[in-house]
Amino acid sequence: MSTQGQFNHLNQKLSAAIVVNGSEYLYFGGTAYLGIPQNKDFISLYIQGIERYGLNNGTSRGNNVQLGIYDEAEAFIAQKYGAEAALISSSGYLSAKLVVQHYAAYGKMRYAPNSHPALWLNGDPENNLMFEEWSRQIVDEINSSEAEKWVLLSNSMNNLYPEVYDFDFLCRINPAKKVVLIVDDSHGIGILNAGTGALPNVPKLKHVEVIVVASMAKALGLDAGLVLGSKQAIRELKQSDEFYGASPPAAAGLYAFINAGDIYHKAYQKLQDNVKKITALLHDSSAWHYVEGVPVFLCKEEGVEQQLLEEKILISSFPYPDRNGKILNRIVLSSWHSEADILKLASVLTI
Repeated sequence: MSTQGQFNHLNQKLSAAIVVNGSEYLYFGGTAYLGIPQNKDFISLYIQGIERYGLNNGTSRGNNVQLGIYDEAEAFIAQKYGAEAALISSSGYLSAKLVVQHYAAYGKMRYAPNSHPALWLNGDPENNLMFEEWSRQIVDEINSSEAEKWVLLSNSMNNLYPEVYDFDFLCRINPAKKVVLIVDDSHGIGILNAGTGALPNVPKLKHVEVIVVASMAKALGLDAGLVLGSKQAIRELKQSDEFYGASPPAAAGLYAFINAGDIYHKAYQKLQDNVKKITALLHDSSAWHYVEGVPVFLCKEEGVEQQLLEEKILISSFPYPDRNGKILNRIVLSSWHSEADILKLASVLTI
């Protein structure tokens, strides 16, 4: 039985622990991979940002009076993640939606397996293939089709069954075709490629326009979304109604983000140290599936969530792909996990 329903109402959250009905549980779940929401140094920067810019900015990006921090943050993000230009929105979901709407009429749309709902245009595309099989099929379909323009949509990785997707298949597409690849990197940015995300690993091809969308609310710890792309693509996307009329994220958070380079670096190093410790523990076990450097560990055997719960350790445990599906039990590591937390987890897993 899943433990998810037992923890819908939490009294308090303290570092890597959560307090439920007066009892403290170690928590290995969620998506705050770098521990930013409780990083005191980052919070201090955020407060500085609030003192400069206030709590929020309710005007649209089309307003005639703009805070300069938004252009500054977009230039900073583009440089940091290796893109020509960037766009910031109030959420990753909005970023994905405005990109998908913009390219909906460009060409034939094809979805990779497990694409996030934020990328869906007309409901669930219901692709049940493995990514490698899908990529072979899509290359064959594009190359054999008379259609010239295509839009491919995919996550950068699967954080439920840990897998980082390989986009080298793009190199096998006929250069005479014109392809737009939209990648949702919400679970990869800040984690993959030493924190730079998926974009550096996507082949740079003249016939492929790569657009990366991502939520900044996971590893990066901000209530904001981003889009990375060419200068031309970002210029066009900024003319969309979804961007032009929407209020931007809080300027205070962007101020903190711009000034938190050292904080992110230290958090990333701490996370990778935690990942290495658990990987060393599990590397001889066939019961666990994981990807090197990724802070998610899937247990292939049933009952581990109850075993850990008895020791007051709570992990991510819920049915997938729907409420009637098989329960997925995952350990999710964060930078806020201390060495004592890791040792406690290790001691239970080796019982």
